[in-house]
Amino acid sequence: MGDILHSLPAVTALRQAHPEWVIGWAIEPQWRGLFCANGGEPRTSGMPVVDQLHIVPARQWARRPLSPATWKDMARVRREVRAMQYDVAVEMQGAVRAAIVARWARTDRIVGEAQPREGVARWLFNERVETRGVHVIEQSVEVANAIAGENLPIPLPLLPRDPAAEARAAQLPQPLVLLSPGAGWGAKRWPPERYGNVARRLAEAGYTVVVNSGPAEEDLARQIAESSSRAATALPLDMAELIAVTRRAALVIAGDTGPLHLACALGKPVVGIYGPTDPARNGPFHTPSRVLRHPESVRDHTRRSEPEAGLLTITAEDVTVAALELLRETRS
Repeated sequence: MGDILHSLPAVTALRQAHPEWVIGWAIEPQWRGLFCANGGEPRTSGMPVVDQLHIVPARQWARRPLSPATWKDMARVRREVRAMQYDVAVEMQGAVRAAIVARWARTDRIVGEAQPREGVARWLFNERVETRGVHVIEQSVEVANAIAGENLPIPLPLLPRDPAAEARAAQLPQPLVLLSPGAGWGAKRWPPERYGNVARRLAEAGYTVVVNSGPAEEDLARQIAESSSRAATALPLDMAELIAVTRRAALVIAGDTGPLHLACALGKPVVGIYGPTDPARNGPFHTPSRVLRHPESVRDHTRRSEPEAGLLTITAEDVTVAALELLRETRS
């Protein structure tokens, strides 16, 4: 989710500069809601950035790499991307598997960063862009500049609107604070009882506090609601609902995770709680924010299950103070 949201400003810039271009995107199926409302198709369902989605269940393939069904599905994706006869294939994730899908398009130009996150991926590109930006969004726009041959602005990305989800979100009491405690791995996950403490303090200050409960995060959200003395409400949200609720939030509090990047994409104020990942590269971008990170935390993408030591030095009081300060500033 974060990789898509970090690339969306660059692709939005391409779409706005060249509305006549045909743009396709290869994605995992669970992220379709970032492009299409109502389960519909791009460009006809509230999402004007892309014309074509190619569904690539790469994680499913990895679980069953030798299955005939996997090979058949991979052949399907290859046929789809080649049939589009794209002029350029661009890889913005810095990942080998994404670069392989880019090569399946059989374009003359396969463009990616000269120093991708996974170094081997660079050998799958025939055009390598030397990026200078620190933040991953800046780097993605530099890659887009190389495709367009011009200096593009960095816009807020375009995201879909699902009318039913928007109507449900509009019923939530205001002012609203959204907590999103999940993370890609345990080292980035701030303790749930601290989120609960923050929720209780914000509720006392007059805010409605909702805890985002994504897939497999129901227990985490329940722990926060219980530790907040029920000041917070755990709310299971699909992608359309998460977008709609985030649009109405006065503030989002989260770690380095997809919902935080979604809040930034929507221009919402955020408090980011960071540990093993670098906020200079992956933190809030062009939105009102407070970032909390211990100075001794080091960049480490090892998938550890326990919270990183520096992350645990950030207290509930630290987050509450940052949240209330930012709320006062943005309200004024």
